[in-house]
Amino acid sequence: MLTWNDVIKYTNNGNPAPDKRVEKTEDEWRRQLTPEQFQIARLKGTERAGTGEFCERHEPGLYGCVCCGTPLFDSRVKFESGTGWPSFTQPVKNNAIKYEKDSSYGMIRVEIMCNTCDAHQGHVFPDGPEPSGLRYCVNSASMQLLEEE
Repeated sequence: MLTWNDVIKYTNNGNPAPDKRVEKTEDEWRRQLTPEQFQIARLKGTERAGTGEFCERHEPGLYGCVCCGTPLFDSRVKFESGTGWPSFTQPVKNNAIKYEKDSSYGMIRVEIMCNTCDAHQGHVFPDGPEPSGLRYCVNSASMQLLEEE
């Protein structure tokens, strides 16, 4: 189980290697994604609180990256954070998420991205429920609910 100390370690010292990499040009991403998905996932945008498709959905399954389909979060660790964005306590694997320091908008935060394709997902905070204490705050437009196989 990842903790805030692990997140800070990855942020400051480098991320675990992903299982694979997916790289495309900006034009290829733009053709694949809706304008909103592109703005959020590729240009590090943010959807308005409470407007995302997955804010109120709770069906079982895996949430994958909207760009490359890599599984990132499991619905079993999704929780109501009251923030207006889907929130999770852990990624599906330690190397599913990439962490980087984000000092935009006069704040210091930890940005989370898909470790496979670098798509912006949101941010992680140390104010989640125990036992991890983590809150992965994710944009719905950056995710897709993967079909169960």
